Parts: sequence; structure tokens; C-alpha cells
Amino acid sequence: MRTFEAVARIEASPDDVWALLTDVGSWRDWNSGVDRVEGRITLGEPITVYATMIRNRPFSATVTEIRPREAMRWRGGLPGGLAVIERTYSLDAQEDGGTVLTVREVHSGPLAGLLGRSTPDLNPSFRQFCAGLKAKAEGRISRPST
Repeated sequence: MRTFEAVARIEASPDDVWALLTDVGSWRDWNSGVDRVEGRITLGEPITVYATMIRNRPFSATVTEIRPREAMRWRGGLPGGLAVIERTYSLDAQEDGGTVLTVREVHSGPLAGLLGRSTPDLNPSFRQFCAGLKAKAEGRISRPST
């Protein structure tokens, strides 16, 4: 099993963070690590992320859990559970109105070790994602002009 994780304290409400997190069409506006995202955040629907880090291997998954303002989970991998990739985005509301965002991905299954050898360390990419979302939610990134 291999795990990647990043955590960020965001000075914005879970509502604001959730709105940005689930608007995958705008991820490129605040995260230079994403080329594009295909799909929508809809339970049971497929979603594919094309990252700048691994251009030749997009991450395709199915949205398996949505708890608005709390958590979202995606599941992908190889058929038959030979390798399972589960990515979770968790929001933890803070008493002062802020939010703690955790992005976590776990690789498991019989072929997870083999898959892991061809997968780079995703921690820097996840930290970049969290930092970009934090900056956008806290108002430090403006939308590109159209």
C-alpha cells in the first residue's frame, strides 16, 4: 500500500472551499498542476484529471462519495481490484470559521506495488493543489480576464 497526503489550513468557510473544490472546470485557474479535468462532481459519474506531472497517464476514476462541505471520494485503478486508487478530499470545519483541507490518495490491491513503481511521488502535486485552493479561497488569486 502506498499513501500520498497534503493538508492545508484555509481561512475560508467550508462552503467557500467546497464551491471551489467541486468546480473542477475552474481548477486550472488556481492550480498550475492541472491541464484539464473531464467530467463533473456527480455521484457515480466518471471523472478524469490530466495533470502536468504525468501528462501521458491521466487519472480516471468514479465519484463514489459526496458529502457537501465535508468530503468527496473518487475510486479508480485496474479492473477486478488488482490495483485500487482511492482519492479523498476532506474538509474539516474549524470553530473560527476556517477549514482544514486534506487531500489523500491510497493505492492498494495485489498489483499496487507494481503500479507504485511507475507512479511518481504525488505529495508535491497534492501540496501544490492545496496551496492553490487556499490562495484562491483566501482571495489571493484573481480569475483570468475573459
